[in-house]
Amino acid sequence: MFRSTRPSRFAVAIIFVIALAITAISDAKAKLNAKADFQVVLLGVGTPVPFMHRFGPATLVVAGGKYLLFDAGRGVTQRLWQDKIPFGRIDHLFLTHLHSDHVVGIPDLLLTGWLTSPFARRKGNFVVSGPAGTADMMKYLTMAYAWDIETRIKDQGLKRAGVTSKATDIGPGVVYDQDGVKVTAIAVNHGEKIQPALGYRIDYDGRSVVISGDTKYHEPLAAFAKGADLFVHAVAAAKPELIASAKFWQVILDHHTSPEDVGRIFDAAKPKMAAFYHLVTLTNGKIKPPSVADLVKRTRTTYKGPLTPGADRLRFEIGKDGVKVMKPGK
Repeated sequence: MFRSTRPSRFAVAIIFVIALAITAISDAKAKLNAKADFQVVLLGVGTPVPFMHRFGPATLVVAGGKYLLFDAGRGVTQRLWQDKIPFGRIDHLFLTHLHSDHVVGIPDLLLTGWLTSPFARRKGNFVVSGPAGTADMMKYLTMAYAWDIETRIKDQGLKRAGVTSKATDIGPGVVYDQDGVKVTAIAVNHGEKIQPALGYRIDYDGRSVVISGDTKYHEPLAAFAKGADLFVHAVAAAKPELIASAKFWQVILDHHTSPEDVGRIFDAAKPKMAAFYHLVTLTNGKIKPPSVADLVKRTRTTYKGPLTPGADRLRFEIGKDGVKVMKPGK
């Protein structure tokens, strides 16, 4: 019986659709402003709570052509590609501390960013800096995924360099200084038993951005952020009835900064623009979490300056004439 070797119409259609999809990905344009030389994207402002509108904590700073990522929480790769930023474009990952919600996205960023697909394509090492324990974490992550790494090298011919971590434990002080972009770390207070923890200041061309990291009320942070163009600070709150329901909730709040105290820090630092990120709004599923409006209202009791509530994919352009707030694209 004669069987045609020509592809069926269905197969042709499938091939055509795949080709279109690949072309669409290849031709996708980044949603960053190519004319802005200093930008910040709040990729995720969430917590361990698996909200769909708030992915895990991750902040992208693009300055002088450098792509610097601060923390890599749940969904960081989805948020990057949502704005058409290839994972391999990240030049350096900085960690504020090693709580799981701030680092759980690292394996995806490391391994998927190594692939040759348009959304990946890392060409050099995966460079990471963070507090003590960072180098060990990256060492053991590589060991945990050894089967995948070795198999892809043999089967796909991927280069080992692209999945090799160059990890460094860092402390307070200047931790990065390249091509006019300087990153300085500061020790913050996330609690007596949660040390070390860091905040960061990024300086470029006479402008600056400060990221608090997870911290309690910490006065040195205000001096560190004095006069910054953008000061992004974590905030935590819960409704009184939730706090009264179990001691555990107050323990969480005691490791973070209340809206009123965030306001006090903002008021002392006087940035051109202040913003929330890492919104620790507690809930037990029955008692609803505080709303963003609640956070703003409480912050306004201690701070009257410019304030932007953080949201996933909110973007800031740090210009010489001020800070522009850009709503997320579709």
